[in-house]
Amino acid sequence: MSLLCYNRGCGQRFDPETNTEDSCTYHPGVPVFHDALKGCTKGPHNSEKPPEPVKPEVKTTSERKELAELKPRFQEHIIQAPKPLETIKRPSPDEPMTNLQLKVSASLKQALDKLKLSSENEEKKGKEEDSDEIKIGTACKNAGCSKTYEGPHSAEEVCIYHSGVPIFHEGMKYWSCCKRKTSDFNTFLAQEGCTTGTHVWTKKDAGKKVVPCRHDWHQTGGEVTISVYAKNSVPDLSYVEANSTMLNIHIVFEGEKEFHRSVKLWGVIDVKRSYVNMTATKIELTMRKAEPLLWASLELPVSNAQGKKENSDQ
Repeated sequence: MSLLCYNRGCGQRFDPETNTEDSCTYHPGVPVFHDALKGCTKGPHNSEKPPEPVKPEVKTTSERKELAELKPRFQEHIIQAPKPLETIKRPSPDEPMTNLQLKVSASLKQALDKLKLSSENEEKKGKEEDSDEIKIGTACKNAGCSKTYEGPHSAEEVCIYHSGVPIFHEGMKYWSCCKRKTSDFNTFLAQEGCTTGTHVWTKKDAGKKVVPCRHDWHQTGGEVTISVYAKNSVPDLSYVEANSTMLNIHIVFEGEKEFHRSVKLWGVIDVKRSYVNMTATKIELTMRKAEPLLWASLELPVSNAQGKKENSDQ
């Protein structure tokens, strides 16, 4: 007849008649789960089954209800984690525009002082020369005209030009005289004039010439920066205006050149904390984000419906 030994760590069957003081190797203590160690004590096998472990007491319905009533009291003392930042509602693009602060660097001031002296010398020299003389190759100063002076016969040619002023609004560019809208700046510059008249060759009758200018942008978590690579910009004639979602850039540089850019911003900016740095080589426009998130692009994409409307207006 064989019996099962219930000593911890044994679990073998034994014959009671041959059960001695060193037949069983077992653990006399409570189990500790650390490393796979064998039995540590010698003794006889044990055929008595140990009592079942006591099950935890099950709470009654009334006790569960009492615990449920106490739970909100403890929760009052728990510090709640902050909620995720909610996206700010996009303001209307028709908000009033504000001129951003212009910060002029010392390098730009020095460059403009040198240009001022140079222009004064050229003006003095021009007075000494024949002011009525027009040099071969002089470009017509009328907007939209690409003709150059080739001799006296050029004065008899008909000039086709834009009599109005350039308009930049919500990403679209056009002349006030003919309103042929386009979103591409180079296409805008290449538009043929809508008015006929005589060429203007002399500088005293010339206005500023609208030109394209290289520019790019980058961002951090809290700011968006636009860099416009225009040399020797004129602070007194330049400005940048903005509201929360719209931006208009107007820069006069190198004496007779103008750069315009209107941007419908992808995100929302804090106008009061935005500003413009003007240096001798470029203009940096720093816009503070109203919410700390990355922009997918600088400009808000034009919807299909809006794009069709703009194309139909051209």
